[in-house]
Amino acid sequence: MSVLQRLFSIFQSDNLYQQAIDESYKMLDIDLAMYKASVESLRQSDTSEIPIDIFSMDKQINAFERDVRNKILTHICMAGTSELAPGMVLVSIIIDIERIGDYTKNIYDMAVNHPKRLTAGSLEEKLHSVETATGEILEKSIIAFKTQDEIAARHLMASYKTDISPICDEITNSIVSGKTTDLGTSEAAAVALYARYLKRISAHAKNLISSVVNSFERIGYSE
Repeated sequence: MSVLQRLFSIFQSDNLYQQAIDESYKMLDIDLAMYKASVESLRQSDTSEIPIDIFSMDKQINAFERDVRNKILTHICMAGTSELAPGMVLVSIIIDIERIGDYTKNIYDMAVNHPKRLTAGSLEEKLHSVETATGEILEKSIIAFKTQDEIAARHLMASYKTDISPICDEITNSIVSGKTTDLGTSEAAAVALYARYLKRISAHAKNLISSVVNSFERIGYSE
């Protein structure tokens, strides 16, 4: 049983911890909504108009993060150090959840400042594949985290290493090295930044689900 699974068993009998995990779920759902809207604005629209308030939602995530920390601290103070490790796991996880929100906000900031939908020229196929894989790993990681699905978590951790991280590096290195010559300066900068944001979002999603299979000290690392 991983530390996170132990944490979930504790939640079942402790109202304060249950509230904390419920708030982490809400943070993840907000992250996903922000991601979908930001990507659509940057890549599918010539305007930055979207049906949600990205900045208000980001503030919600930050407020939830503070509240979760407070609930964990309060519980540990009352229950003692025997439940310190599970509390540390959740505190660690919500940092990754909050960072996903920050990077999706960065994508929307780019959409606001980029006059038209972003295209990647000769790098379009690679960028689209990473974009799709990032959306999938984020959405599936949320499900795996909520259901504590170890098999799905292992598969998603592996897919990050094959489908996202190396391709993001290829895109960025191609631009920085000057091998990509069919993009203007602003497009090249935007594509490189976007690839970086996608890589970080998927990396934080990977960190999240690593908690399903790993002990505390290995959260964010391979099993």
